[in-house]
Amino acid sequence: MEEHLNVDKYSIQHPVEAAVATTTSNLAYKLIPLSLEDQSLLQQKKTRLLYEISARENNVQQIETELNRRESSIKLVVFHMHELEQKKTSLLIELQKLRHQIDEINSSNAVRDLLRSLESLKELAAKLRAILLLKRQIDDVPVQTELIQYERRFSELYVQIQEKHRQTCKHYATYNTLLEIKELMLKETSLLNSIELQFQDAMTSTSGRSKLVNSMEVIVKGTQQKLEKVQFSLLAEQKYAESLTEKYMTAIAEQRHFSSLLKSFQEECAKNQKLRSLTSR
Repeated sequence: MEEHLNVDKYSIQHPVEAAVATTTSNLAYKLIPLSLEDQSLLQQKKTRLLYEISARENNVQQIETELNRRESSIKLVVFHMHELEQKKTSLLIELQKLRHQIDEINSSNAVRDLLRSLESLKELAAKLRAILLLKRQIDDVPVQTELIQYERRFSELYVQIQEKHRQTCKHYATYNTLLEIKELMLKETSLLNSIELQFQDAMTSTSGRSKLVNSMEVIVKGTQQKLEKVQFSLLAEQKYAESLTEKYMTAIAEQRHFSSLLKSFQEECAKNQKLRSLTSR
């Protein structure tokens, strides 16, 4: 009886091994005696089955461990959710209290007075901004003295620009003149070199002498044309200088006239300011 109970306990705890053991025992009773090779094969099969059974048991243990771990994590999440629910409830209660306090404060006369004063301050701030804007616009308009200073400064800048322009034109003219002098000197040098070469060849024959004379006449004509061209440009520059002198004299006369007008205008402005100060009093 005790052996039967032990077998049942083992079969409950290890059902697969119990089935294998029962099957082998039944085969041992039912089958006829086997040879040594068959017995070795059966032993190998039994060993393989036992190995597979142990592997499956290990897998079952791993699954149970994973389930226990996940169950603990689920319990922890449930615990955190419960804490969050409690915090949410407490925050809602505090929010209701604060709303109730705000409603009580809004219903008081002091808050109404404060709101009225804030509205009046807003209106005053808007008026102040408008006043400051008008004041800034008034300040942006220059007075008579500032206009005079601006005019004087613009005149000085104009004079400086004219002087700079004159100096630049002078430097350009000097450069062009020096460049022309350089070209003439180079031409003169090449001309003298060619005359020297032709003179040595011309002394040997009469035809060479005639060619030399002809070339010298051509050179003289070219030089005469160049001289006439330079004289023409000189006359043009002299006429331009005379026109500039006339414009300068005219500008000086206009400047004197404008200076007298400006002086009289300033005197009239001073008189106007005095009259305004007297009338404002």
